Amino acid sequence: MNTPAFHAGERALQARAGSLERLAEVGARVIRPAMPDQHRAFFAQLPFIVTGSVDGAGQPWASVLAGPPGFVTAPAPNQLHIDARPAAGDPLAEALAIGTRIGLLGIEPHTRRRNRANGRIATLGDGGFDVRVLQSFGNCPKYIRARQAEFVANGTAPGPIRHTPGLSDTDRRLIGAADTFFIASAYPAAADDPDPAHGVDVSHRGGTPGFVRVDGDTLTVPDLAGNAYFNTLGNLQLNPRAGLLFIDFESGALLWLAANAEIIHDGPELADFAGAQRLLRLQVREARHQPAALPLRWHAGE
Repeated sequence: MNTPAFHAGERALQARAGSLERLAEVGARVIRPAMPDQHRAFFAQLPFIVTGSVDGAGQPWASVLAGPPGFVTAPAPNQLHIDARPAAGDPLAEALAIGTRIGLLGIEPHTRRRNRANGRIATLGDGGFDVRVLQSFGNCPKYIRARQAEFVANGTAPGPIRHTPGLSDTDRRLIGAADTFFIASAYPAAADDPDPAHGVDVSHRGGTPGFVRVDGDTLTVPDLAGNAYFNTLGNLQLNPRAGLLFIDFESGALLWLAANAEIIHDGPELADFAGAQRLLRLQVREARHQPAALPLRWHAGE
């Protein structure tokens, strides 16, 4: 019997949305055990890649690595090499170890292309690491705000990382003005679980500025129509902890958040968010903010 492409949390939400039977038939075709050639070429042209990882306490984190195009390569269909390592204090730095699960998102906002590659850390070196890919799939291009990234080799030096138990006013302003963020989630599987449908995932969320509502340390995000895979929400259904990443596209600052998640399927609140099929409520427990952390310059999309 073939292993399902989707785990129990994803299938539960697919059933609720009426997409379970369709995705049971096509799941093995859309979620592959290795990357097609077009995905391998796509990753190799990117100046940044978004990551999802889990720390020693089981908290998922979203982060990002940057480099000149070509810093990510795909030597084989089931292998990605990333010629970069996170700086000290980046949550990813605490999670990198051989055998640990990692989620990867390659996204090119100005063309609205994005591809995912989830797997395990295979090797670690001083300058980078390799990932053994277990799942490879494309994503819906909806809600991606067009902007183009250019790697800057000698930009402003990153500032110190500020840790707080909740959001500062500066954080709230950044989130309230954001049109994009990234979210990491993880199915609560044992480290030696061989099922490729289990593991860490990182995804994109986008909308018009203000689509994330901020109330103190609570964020509310509409979940809009997409591919109905429910990779993120399926993980959160089983393990309601999430890691969020916000990027200040003007200054290069990064804001990492650890949060508890709740999925709201119905109720009067949905009417406050145009097009929302459900809501994701996130209670922030920890924030890390670093000025000038990302060596990218952003231009208006084509």
